[in-house]
Amino acid sequence: MPKLSEKGVNMPESPIRKLVPYAEKAAKANKKIYHLNIGQPDIQSPKVAMDAISQHGVEILAYSRSEGSEQYREKLAKYYQSNNIMVSANDIIVTTGGSEALLFAMGTICDAGDQVIIPEPFYANYNGFATASGVEIVPVISKIENNFALPPIEEFEQLITPRTKAILICNPGNPTGYLYSKEEIATLARIVKKHDLFLVADEVYREFVYDGQSHYSILEEPGMEPHGIIIDSVSKRYSMCGARVGCLVSKNRQVISTALKFAQARLSPPTFAQIASEAALDTPASYFEEVIAEYQERRNILVEELQKIPGVTVGRPKGAFYCIAELPVANSDDFARWLLEHFDLNGETVMVAPAGGFYSSPGEGQNQVRIAYVLNKESLIRAVKILEKALAEYPS
Repeated sequence: MPKLSEKGVNMPESPIRKLVPYAEKAAKANKKIYHLNIGQPDIQSPKVAMDAISQHGVEILAYSRSEGSEQYREKLAKYYQSNNIMVSANDIIVTTGGSEALLFAMGTICDAGDQVIIPEPFYANYNGFATASGVEIVPVISKIENNFALPPIEEFEQLITPRTKAILICNPGNPTGYLYSKEEIATLARIVKKHDLFLVADEVYREFVYDGQSHYSILEEPGMEPHGIIIDSVSKRYSMCGARVGCLVSKNRQVISTALKFAQARLSPPTFAQIASEAALDTPASYFEEVIAEYQERRNILVEELQKIPGVTVGRPKGAFYCIAELPVANSDDFARWLLEHFDLNGETVMVAPAGGFYSSPGEGQNQVRIAYVLNKESLIRAVKILEKALAEYPS
């Protein structure tokens, strides 16, 4: 048999999706599964976006421009300007989800063997994007014991080598819900300016910030035009995960012109989804006020219920809609499979994402899971009760 590539062999499985076959088998056995494993909100997509699809006047479903339709990018620029991010349509490349934007960013700024510094735990697919791009992740480790607060950000500087090309952050963070302060962003900006690096910020959860706090973008920080790259997506903001529309945003003209070559190679982002995404920008502010209040209440309920379980430690998110929970088990991968294969409570079980895949450091997160609080409050309470019963019965 011909030999596969080392890159393909080393490509990590998604900790979020690798358990899907077990879930499908459990569903066929008529088990009800509470999906805490994936950030698929149960909140309805904005009506204006769905109406734009159902009432479209498109007769030929043609390619759009490689950088995305001009009309959509113009409207996106106004959205960013309303959030004090002063960019134009020419600073935006529309992508097939935030995932493609991340791949374009890595392809634009990194060569094989280059390094990117990332606080961990981090969005699991960063491991996959790095492997696909031949990039080495250098982790900055945060711990659940102090709610995943970062070490002094100046410690990032100690990790910089001649191969370092960027620092990558997710703000607010997936999977921890960590929210960077304005002061932390300013410190990171100072570091990347000093060492002539890029600062890449995955800001797809910008709207979802709790407890009266606010989000501060890297492109709000003065002097970041040559260094800053924003990754964004409509998936979470508008509960439109299936649209697969994101974007890369930068004031650096070389970054945009180089990323555009990657965009041209894949021709164009999806036309219908851009129509829906453009319409979604007309979503009233009341939609987000209601959604944020709902997520904050879900977070409070989830954390309170998890804290009642003996042996469980849980972080308290400041944003996004995920938390990391540390369980009294040796291996959360085995526990997650057992939940689907061998356990149910009156025909019900839960699906969680083992957290080891959200780290690049070997051995980290082996007794942790990521939980997405994207279910309604009643379902969250029920899911945690099932989890508590499962932990009591698990043959660890």
